[in-house]
Amino acid sequence: MKTILFIIQKEFKQIFRNKGMLPIIFILPLMQLVILSNAASFEVKNIKFAYVDYDHSAGSRELISKFEASHYFNIVTAFQSKKEANLEMQKGNVDVILEIPLHFEQQLIKQQNTNLSVSINAIDGAAAGVSNVYISQIISGYNQSIQTKLQTYQQGVAIQPERITTIPSFWYNKTLNYKTFMVPGILVLLVTMLSLFLSSMNIVREKEVGTLEQINVTPIKKHQFIIGKLFPFWVLGLVILSVGLLIAKVIFNVPILGNIFLVYGFTAVYLILILGIGLFISNHTETQQQAMFIAWFFTVIFILMSGLFTPIESMPTWAQNITLLNPIRYFVEVIRMVMLKGAGFNDIKLQLGIIALYAFAINGFAVWSYKKTN
Repeated sequence: MKTILFIIQKEFKQIFRNKGMLPIIFILPLMQLVILSNAASFEVKNIKFAYVDYDHSAGSRELISKFEASHYFNIVTAFQSKKEANLEMQKGNVDVILEIPLHFEQQLIKQQNTNLSVSINAIDGAAAGVSNVYISQIISGYNQSIQTKLQTYQQGVAIQPERITTIPSFWYNKTLNYKTFMVPGILVLLVTMLSLFLSSMNIVREKEVGTLEQINVTPIKKHQFIIGKLFPFWVLGLVILSVGLLIAKVIFNVPILGNIFLVYGFTAVYLILILGIGLFISNHTETQQQAMFIAWFFTVIFILMSGLFTPIESMPTWAQNITLLNPIRYFVEVIRMVMLKGAGFNDIKLQLGIIALYAFAINGFAVWSYKKTN
């Protein structure tokens, strides 16, 4: 036990002695949490909106005013023809073009039916889909309004039409703030990346400077060396989690409805898994560049298939099956369940069991692949 403590003491001294490493460990992840949480948004705003109004009627002006009142759209200008508007869309100056046909209001009054043409720049398919939803909602609201007016006029008396009022109830995120959803997930990514990169590069650094061979010929046992090398990064991972949770609560006002110790307990097991992956990578690389490249390769795959940016339910079936091997997926699920839903141990025991089994298997392979000569 004393040998492990001496190795841990040596590692902490080595970490805090490296002045270039301290900002990477403590400052940059927290800056990334603040910046990425504000930048990573699912909301689509400032849509550049233009229109071509061939009718110039009270009805068409009322429809345009609906878009002007929306905070999702920025009215660029009115064009005289669709050709001019299309040219501006090709230049990237317009995202949406609304074309109102001639006799628009007249057809609404006489035939109670007319058509509108909407062109959307769909280079970014996700943004185009969201824009289409916004436009459909505005036109649907306008349609209900105009139908109410027409019904009252045709009956010749002022009749208050019956309406169905929908009152939505938003659970777990009443303000619909995307930061409430994103901050816990981004915190998971930062804890994962920091722990994985540092642990994978640590032993490789010993190889590069030549000290690993000296350690291998000492009486230090394999398990003592591995525990002593990885334990400091396990502690650092929990420290980063603590500071990240504090920032999430103070700056972003993210609720913590569940037991915070469940998050720490799951993170403790999760970090053992991540450190095992880092150890496995370091055992099969000779330079820090190789270790960082391999760690980054797997990290990108884990991030993109974690469900943080793209819902897992929207992925193809084969991709959903692959995500079952993704440890970040389970951590993102758990931290959101505990913080936002107030989940208890019984709610996360499946994810915890998978991560624990995963950690046991990966660390077993990593320890087995580590070669030490006495």
